[in-house]
Amino acid sequence: MSPRQALHAGALLTVDLDAICDNWRKLRARLAGAQCAAVVKADAYGLGALKVAPALYRAGCRHFFVAHLDEALELRSALPSDAILYVLHGPLPGSEGEFVAHRIVPVLNSLPQLAAWRALVRRLDRYLPAVLQVDTGMARLGLSARELDPVRVDREALRGIELRFVMSHLASAEDPTNPLNRLQLERFESALGRLPRTRASLANSSGIFLGPDYHFDLVRPGAALYGVAPVAGEPNPMRPAIRLQAKVVQTRTIEAGTPVGYGHSWTAEKRSRIATVAVGYADGYLRSLGNRGHVGFDGAKLPVVGKVSMDTILVDVTALGENAIHEGSLVDISGPGIGVDEIAAGAGTIGYEILTSLGNRYARTYVDAETSSESSMRLRSGSRT
Repeated sequence: MSPRQALHAGALLTVDLDAICDNWRKLRARLAGAQCAAVVKADAYGLGALKVAPALYRAGCRHFFVAHLDEALELRSALPSDAILYVLHGPLPGSEGEFVAHRIVPVLNSLPQLAAWRALVRRLDRYLPAVLQVDTGMARLGLSARELDPVRVDREALRGIELRFVMSHLASAEDPTNPLNRLQLERFESALGRLPRTRASLANSSGIFLGPDYHFDLVRPGAALYGVAPVAGEPNPMRPAIRLQAKVVQTRTIEAGTPVGYGHSWTAEKRSRIATVAVGYADGYLRSLGNRGHVGFDGAKLPVVGKVSMDTILVDVTALGENAIHEGSLVDISGPGIGVDEIAAGAGTIGYEILTSLGNRYARTYVDAETSSESSMRLRSGSRT
């Protein structure tokens, strides 16, 4: 982020690449023999895949999962040739050749996708890599148990396909007590027994914490890399990956009985100091956080009052005193004491949505081992421009 960008932007987003890589290493350390991939779909959960994926590669990651072919095409030139890119949605009709041309591995989710990939194998007369997904309980992507039967019986169904992994996806892994986890594991093992022997992948971020029975040969963490808590109701072992700070645009003192914001959903009960802060739902600060969210400033947590606007929120800063905060001050939207999961709880959603909703108006800084301490010091909570 240049000084000019920092000066012009209403909010500053710092992405800690070191923390993301450290989270990846922590997850990998929980594995006995499995490899640890990284899910970098949705622009690395909103944090910038072209920055995040190369950093993870330098940390030792070699397997990267995205949702769409275009995401993989963008990453292909940003990663060394030995990085393996997988597209979770598989090849849409007519796109199969792009996968081959750019060395991208499709996840085959349906009989039509499998048939199209087999047709390409025959046309090119060469082995082509793929991952086969089976559905074990989400009814979202993958072959059902019934659809596996023709694949099991037909010796030609997988001929010429270099099957890298058979995979499935857990629906409730964040809750270790949910019996669906064990049921999906049993269904997955049953599916593996009906297919040619190959490597397997089941665990997502939360699935890693279910134990080694779920690890198989490859785990696919996503949200935990970016600081989202992997197990509901337990202390979060992951490092925060972002700090989001927004500038105060204006401050004012209002008298008791004064309503604020659209619809006058909040009224001051006493003489109050109100700060208008340059972040809103256009920046991913969800409307449901109106009268429920908090921001941080010098260790204090301050309530968001009134409805969230497109470009601004209103914050009650009365507790700070008259002169503690002014135009240009930086408040923490997410930072020390206010994590992504806390914001999500206030909004009635999950940390995934908070991260992937981040807008594109922030001035971004990426912090890694090569970033000077001076550049990170400029973004301390409560600093003033």
